[in-house]
Amino acid sequence: MRNQNVPFLIFILFSVVVTLSLKVEAKPCVPSGKVKGKKPPKDQCNRAHDSDCCEQGKSYDVYKCSPKVSARTKAVLTLNGFEKDGDGGGPSECDGKFHSDNTPVVALSTGWFNNMKRCFQNITIHGNGKSVKAMVVDECDSTQGCDRDHDYQPPCTNNIVDASEAVWRALGVPKKQWGLMKIHWSE
Repeated sequence: MRNQNVPFLIFILFSVVVTLSLKVEAKPCVPSGKVKGKKPPKDQCNRAHDSDCCEQGKSYDVYKCSPKVSARTKAVLTLNGFEKDGDGGGPSECDGKFHSDNTPVVALSTGWFNNMKRCFQNITIHGNGKSVKAMVVDECDSTQGCDRDHDYQPPCTNNIVDASEAVWRALGVPKKQWGLMKIHWSE
């Protein structure tokens, strides 16, 4: 009788091991540190599109990760200028160029940008009952901020899709409401 139970026990043990090895849970994306705010020099920190400027002494969270990408990745849509002298700072990370604000382009938080692996990929943004395709051309840096390279703006949070005016127009959002909006996006 004992030998008849051995195959059954081996099967159960094998099933448990396979189940446990397949159960991979995503770690929550938590801040990886902080950056201390510095007062921008005079005439620095472009406030176009209601951009925030760092405050002297304030601590800002930084992230190396973003929430897991899914078919309906929740995010916050923000407004960014991709043209020269706009509030987006320097040229886009993907190609070293500036882009027209009349073109549907976005910058993604550092984790989603994924070391430039999403450069030039189109994502679909869903919000305000509409959707629009936009090309990823830049990173919304979640790891640094409050310095000259970042136009003295705070680091992006880990769930930002920073979009051109063209994206906001395509979503049919009234201009007075541009700035922050909950959305979801997909690849």
